Amino acid sequence: MKDLRVRYRIYGAIFEGFCFSANVLAFGFLLYLLGSVLFQGVPNINWTFLTEYPSRFPQKAGILAAIAGTVWMMVLTAFVSIPLGIGAAIYLEEYARPGRLVNLVRLNIQNLAGVPSIIYGMLGLTMIVRGLGLGRSILAGALTMALLILPVITIATQEALRAVPGSLRLAGFGIGMTRWQVVRYQVFPSALPGIMTGIILALSRAVGESAPLLLVGATAYSAYLPSSPMDGFTVLSVQIYNWIDQPQKEFQALAAGAIVILLVLLIALNSIAIYLRQYYRKKVSTG
Repeated sequence: MKDLRVRYRIYGAIFEGFCFSANVLAFGFLLYLLGSVLFQGVPNINWTFLTEYPSRFPQKAGILAAIAGTVWMMVLTAFVSIPLGIGAAIYLEEYARPGRLVNLVRLNIQNLAGVPSIIYGMLGLTMIVRGLGLGRSILAGALTMALLILPVITIATQEALRAVPGSLRLAGFGIGMTRWQVVRYQVFPSALPGIMTGIILALSRAVGESAPLLLVGATAYSAYLPSSPMDGFTVLSVQIYNWIDQPQKEFQALAAGAIVILLVLLIALNSIAIYLRQYYRKKVSTG
């Protein structure tokens, strides 16, 4: 028995060392990639790079159209996905009666969260671009990205609502509140930190996606700023993809600069998520 315990301890130590080595190796590759991108990209970030349109000449190329398209895409995607995701989660957690149909819906939502993004691109091309006749527009891209992140927002909201103590609901019912009043004034404010975190992380995922947008019509070259949801568009991820595909090293250096800008945007979004989570947690605990 003693020999068996010693053997298990040895196996455990070996497995722990293997996992630690794998983490160190992965972290080393990440540092190398980040260092390489920063080394190539930071020198290319200047006023011309941020305020000019794409060009055949690397020294004149910029990401203004991609930044504008990314902002349009984020705003429209959030406008569509946030109300639907939160509403679906509130209904499933607070109003729907337990049963096979509700369990099936929840299971499908969880499955949809793991579907590859390229599948959503094909769905958007078939149903939104061609089926609804929206063409290759910002609105078509935003609806496609909304479908992509909708399950993520719904699941994050469900988990946040489940984390609210049941005693808080019972207290509201005990003083004569309706179910909607309990959800609005008791449950939702308490769950808001987790909901906000899930929303911003979902939007961060949407910002970095390129495959669905390529299918629904994001252009590799755009020499104008979109002025309406029905205009053509490009985004940072597609612009990066286009520049990396070019044989000239100058364009690949520009792609590294665009990656740095995209990383700054993602870090900013995640920082906002952390700030909002802490702010609302403090507000709930003190109020």
